[in-house]
Amino acid sequence: MNLDLGALADEHLEAARTAPHGRSAHLVLHDGVLRQTVIALVSGTSLDEHNAPPAASLQVLRGRVKLTTADGEEEVSAAQLRMIPKERHGLTAVDDSVVLLTAVND
Repeated sequence: MNLDLGALADEHLEAARTAPHGRSAHLVLHDGVLRQTVIALVSGTSLDEHNAPPAASLQVLRGRVKLTTADGEEEVSAAQLRMIPKERHGLTAVDDSVVLLTAVND
């Protein structure tokens, strides 16, 4: 499998800009317990607080996002990679943004 993440990011950001809820997602890899999903969010759009999988990371492909937890919030920018804390968290797009979420589920 050979994916062009840049092209996929552009495609889903354009879809998010025209979507009524301001987001677009695409599961790009599902292999056993491993899942990778491209998620595009227009500025100000959030993924409400939710539980974390056993292991996950967030790579910002475009823009800037704010990761919120009970301990506060952290901004993550394009080309940065951040482990997702093993606690409830949310995500808000500071700018029009695209992230690659990598998760390992039981």
